[in-house]
Amino acid sequence: MRPHGHRTPTGRAGRLRLRRSLATARRGADLLERKLRLLLDREQTERRAADTAGRTWRERLSDADTWLVRGVLLGGESALAQAVPAGLAHVDVRWATLMGVRHPEAVALTGPVRSAVEPTPPNTALAHAETAYRAAIRAAADHAVHLAAADLLADESARTRQRVRALRRHWIPRLEAELAAVELALEETEHEEAVRRRWAASHRSR
Repeated sequence: MRPHGHRTPTGRAGRLRLRRSLATARRGADLLERKLRLLLDREQTERRAADTAGRTWRERLSDADTWLVRGVLLGGESALAQAVPAGLAHVDVRWATLMGVRHPEAVALTGPVRSAVEPTPPNTALAHAETAYRAAIRAAADHAVHLAAADLLADESARTRQRVRALRRHWIPRLEAELAAVELALEETEHEEAVRRRWAASHRSR
C-alpha cells in the first residue's frame, strides 16, 4: 500500500511512473498466481500421500495388535517382556523447499536393533507382531511427514492468495484509476495547448 499522504503523480513523468508501477503490479500478480498453483498442486499431492500412509498405518497397527493378542495368549505376559527389544527406533526427516516453503519431504526409519544377547520373541505370533509394529511405525512416520508438508504448504497458499487478492482487487484497480485520471488530464492539457497555439497563430497571421 502507498504511504499516508501520497499524491497521485501528474504530467508525463507521472504517467510513465504509473505505467511502470502498473506493469510491475500485474507481473507480480501473475507470478504469485503461478506460485499459488504450484503450492496447491503439491499440497494436494501431499494430502493424498498422507491419506494413503494413514490407511496403511491403521491397517498395520490393527495387524500388529491382532498378532500381539495371539502371542500373549500363547506365551503369557512374560513372553511379551522377552519379545520387546531394548533399543529405540530412530527417524530422520529429509527436508525440501518449494517456492520458498521449507517442508518435510521424506522420512528414513531405523527400527530398534536387537542386540546379540537379547532374547528373540518366544513364539511366532509375537515375531509377526514385532514385524507388523515396525511397519506401522514406518507408516505413521510417513503419514506425519506428508501431513506436516501439506499443512505448511497450505499456510503459504493462504498467504499467497491474500497477496494476489490485494493486488487484483485493490492495488491494480487503484493504479489503473490513477493512470486513467493522469492520461485524461494530459489529454485536456494538450488540447488546451493546441487551442492556444492555433489562436496565437491566427492572430500573428493577421
